[in-house]
Amino acid sequence: MAAKLPDERNSDIQIWVGDGLYHRDEAKVSVFDSVVQGGDAVWEGIRVYDGRIFQFEAHLDRLFDSAHSMAFRNIPTRDEIKDAVFKTLEANGMRDESHIRLTLTRGKKVTSGMSTKNNQYGCTLIIIAEWKKPIYDSSGIRLITATTRRNNPQSIDSKIHHNNLINNILAKLEAEVAGVDDAVMLDLNGFVSETNATNIFIVRGDLLLTPHADSCLPGITRRVVLEIAEANNIKALERNVSISEVWSADEMFTTGSMGELSPVLEVDGRRIGDGKIGEMTRRIQHLFEQRTSKEGTPLPF
Repeated sequence: MAAKLPDERNSDIQIWVGDGLYHRDEAKVSVFDSVVQGGDAVWEGIRVYDGRIFQFEAHLDRLFDSAHSMAFRNIPTRDEIKDAVFKTLEANGMRDESHIRLTLTRGKKVTSGMSTKNNQYGCTLIIIAEWKKPIYDSSGIRLITATTRRNNPQSIDSKIHHNNLINNILAKLEAEVAGVDDAVMLDLNGFVSETNATNIFIVRGDLLLTPHADSCLPGITRRVVLEIAEANNIKALERNVSISEVWSADEMFTTGSMGELSPVLEVDGRRIGDGKIGEMTRRIQHLFEQRTSKEGTPLPF
């Protein structure tokens, strides 16, 4: 059966691998690369709006923090990565409605195995820029609570934005089997962490709540929403959130570069609020759109 792309404009995109651009059908990494051998890589998801890359510097900061935490060696410079991103976007004619998957692996090994002493070629840079609007239905999404728990710092620090996503994939599988969009993941203490792909916010009265970023990624879109709340006198609080508080929330939405701000209409069969996009959610969506329409790193082409 022929594969069907979500957006046919991506059928001939150019992808950056290593030190240059390749057609998507020719873009490959070595079977000895650490990302193949053990998911040993770090990554960022970044959006392009109207000729600007939103929060580009913040994403690069996190990429370098993650690579340093993972003790990567021979990391490309910030300018080298930025130049490669610009060249990739220019080659594809992308200035809007685009999403960048920026991956940095530990690089190719001289032989298979876990030892990083086998990584003697330097890091591998992969840049996938696609035509991709926000992936969730704008009218809202449905979730379940996964049985798969989110890692906490006893296992691996979620502030390292790494490619080992098996926990999240298992939770996503649970959601797909249940016929919903994504899954809420709990931490080891039973508190809400995030979904398999996004951060979580709930609204109770006039208060905006989001879980502590202990067992979840402190997302950049999450941070922007908290900044928006502070600048617009919206009371916001980071604290432990129980699943029953989610079920009885007045509103709920998720945040992430891939889906932006996505209203949640149902969790575990419980309707959230009145089952429609809430007033607070709409307000923050509007304020977020204002940020993306005027902020970001300008493209040099």
